[in-house]
Amino acid sequence: MLENERLNDYHYEYTECDNTGSRWRVAIPKSPGTCTGLPEPIKGRECSFSCGSGEFLELQNQSCSKCAAGSYSLGSGIRFDDWDTMPVGFSTAAAFVDEFGKSITGSDNCKLSSWVPRGRYIASNRDDCTVSLIYSVHLKKSGSVTFDYQYLDNSIFFEFFMNLNTGTNVLYWRTTGIMLGTKITNPVLVKNIHIEGVAYTSECFLCKPGTFSDTAGSSVCKPCPRNMFSGRGASSCQKCDETKQFSEEGSSECKDRPPCTEKDYFQIHTRCDNERKTQIMYKWITPKLCREDMKNAVQLPPSGEKKPCPPCNPGFYNNETSVCAPCPTGTFSDGMSPCKQCPAGTEPTLGFEYKWWNTLPVNMKTSCFNVGNSKCDRMNGWEVAGDHIHSAVGGSDNDYLILNLHIPSFSPPTSSAHSNGMEVGRMTFIFETRCTGDCQLYFMVDHSICFSDCSLRHMLGNRTLTFELSNISGVASFMNGPSFTSRGTKYYHFFNISLCGNEGKKIAICSDNVTDVTVQDVHSDPNELSNSVASFVCQSTIIPSDGRSFRTALSSQSISLADAFLGATVETSIQNITARPEFFPAPTNHLLDIHFFYMSSLSTASCENGRGTVITIRCDPGKDGKGEISVPSGCPGGTCDGCTFLFLWETLQACPLCTSADYHAIEGACKGGLQETTYVWKEPKVCNKGVKLPAKSIANCEMIDFWLKVVVGIGAFTAVLLVILTCYFWKKNKKLEYKYSRLVMNTNSREVELPAADSCAIMEGEDNEDEIVYSNKPSLLGKLKSLTSKDKEDIFESVQLKSPRARNI
Repeated sequence: MLENERLNDYHYEYTECDNTGSRWRVAIPKSPGTCTGLPEPIKGRECSFSCGSGEFLELQNQSCSKCAAGSYSLGSGIRFDDWDTMPVGFSTAAAFVDEFGKSITGSDNCKLSSWVPRGRYIASNRDDCTVSLIYSVHLKKSGSVTFDYQYLDNSIFFEFFMNLNTGTNVLYWRTTGIMLGTKITNPVLVKNIHIEGVAYTSECFLCKPGTFSDTAGSSVCKPCPRNMFSGRGASSCQKCDETKQFSEEGSSECKDRPPCTEKDYFQIHTRCDNERKTQIMYKWITPKLCREDMKNAVQLPPSGEKKPCPPCNPGFYNNETSVCAPCPTGTFSDGMSPCKQCPAGTEPTLGFEYKWWNTLPVNMKTSCFNVGNSKCDRMNGWEVAGDHIHSAVGGSDNDYLILNLHIPSFSPPTSSAHSNGMEVGRMTFIFETRCTGDCQLYFMVDHSICFSDCSLRHMLGNRTLTFELSNISGVASFMNGPSFTSRGTKYYHFFNISLCGNEGKKIAICSDNVTDVTVQDVHSDPNELSNSVASFVCQSTIIPSDGRSFRTALSSQSISLADAFLGATVETSIQNITARPEFFPAPTNHLLDIHFFYMSSLSTASCENGRGTVITIRCDPGKDGKGEISVPSGCPGGTCDGCTFLFLWETLQACPLCTSADYHAIEGACKGGLQETTYVWKEPKVCNKGVKLPAKSIANCEMIDFWLKVVVGIGAFTAVLLVILTCYFWKKNKKLEYKYSRLVMNTNSREVELPAADSCAIMEGEDNEDEIVYSNKPSLLGKLKSLTSKDKEDIFESVQLKSPRARNI
């Protein structure tokens, strides 16, 4: 009891780990110099020790205990998602940078500058001081740091510094504002800081308001359901008065329901009827949060009004429903009339044109984002309004109202160096800004050229094959040739191929490092190289010095053969680009080749629509690493028509990932009660990586062998017994049949003359009949013996008759 009372004066901590991986538990006074008689240091838990999720290390007894209800623990991680006050361990440091770039720490101008906790997030300073948010963490294993942030203003610099290693690490979030006149900068907002890699946590974190944990040992707190709330460290949530109040999911308090307005309901269109009319229906937005019974509340308008069906956007048609459908391939429409076939010699101009906004298109979505405004997460950022679409009303000054348009087949323009200024696509839109306060419109393009991990799936029969092509996604270069012109000049063709690029960047580079001696490294930045090109596939043609009396080797202008990735498939055609598998040797296994299709926007006199490239990936278990790339044997330049370039890439890395279907088990004989099972790959092996071959296993087979012998023995005995019984009853039946036939014959022979009876009465001393005395019945073994020793006709039972007695007349 005394020690527990004195725990209020000190706490326990671990020392640093020594080179043997050991540490000590020591007592540290909460206020230095206020107490004496501290407990002696004792040996601590090993440095690699950590508690599991939902547990904390109780340093007093150095054991893991479950967190109580209303709290949580990550085990080897810590999370900061509650910013009512500055969490323990965080600190701020401010400095002023003068006009010469010198940092002055402790300047009077920055005494009040600091990061400020605001409940759900922490906000940076809003002046021209440099302020750092600092946190020190000690990692016992490899770790990570994640956090959410919102960068609101271009007039403030935001930086984050970290270098995670085992041991003590210091994390910095630093901002520096630039004051422009009297304008105040918007702060940087940070929340949900999560750090993984700590060896243990010595305390559990209380659930923040709006969340709860109802069981001990929780690793996370659950948000309170809608129309319920909770305080800090709650193990359950309380209900709101739903007739007058409401709360969103994860709320810490209940709010009064406001009167209904026009923003609390919406309208929908029913299916178009035979008269090309649609009904307008009004519905409350669910869940309904407003009240109709309050003063100045808006009532729900009556539904059922009929209106003409709204027109469709160009390229779509009305298919007798309220939803517009795209026109079939080869047709076009202005949206107000049925789809028509394109005239002969023409084709549709593909694209999206949105003129009417009755519903949000399926390839668009809208959202709202704000770190400091949780209400924004459940709002629509934009609203449709018939002939236009407009941004919604934000809940605060820093709401980002986002409208996303996904165009799966659109490619942004390539650089003029690669496409001679020819654009691939164009996007135009008409907009108008009507802002009651400060507002800005941003237009951003985010595009992806190829796979991020270069993986592919396809079906082969009833089996799905998964490929990982990341090992061959790097640059592969090879020289092909020579080929000859009609004048006998010899050419060599240099190709550089990047199957998937690197994070969307084309990294296959071709440059003139033959005649241009200033080029040193073809893997450098292509913008810094003269006469160079970067793409998925590029080509350079080299003429050796011994051709046509050239004194030095010559290199042609490098060209791009593939600027845009179109797709990967086992089919042989995409967008009028066709693979020609007959130009290459047939595969030696049952796997289908995978064709990667590319397009180049660079047009020539013979290829007005640009060049196409097909890279055929083939599984070859005998070619490891990058494998081998080849072109058609009859077309040394890689193309047979000048417009489509064909390459065959054979490598082990193109084989599908191994699965359990690619190996089988071989069971050995049962020896000494043990049976050995060996796993081997099926031949020929046409897979790579994936699952590993299971190790050899040994199982106990003694009990199975014993019971197998017992069953076989019982079965054999039963079979023999059945055969014996069958033979016995068959013989018995034959014997009875013989006796019966003799009896019938004797009866028939006596039917003509019957002997007269000596007397109708039985005289005294005379027996009823002659007595028949049977011998003892032979045993089953005796019968079997007799069956084998006697003929069939001589098999009779022994019968002994008594001699007749003299009769007295």
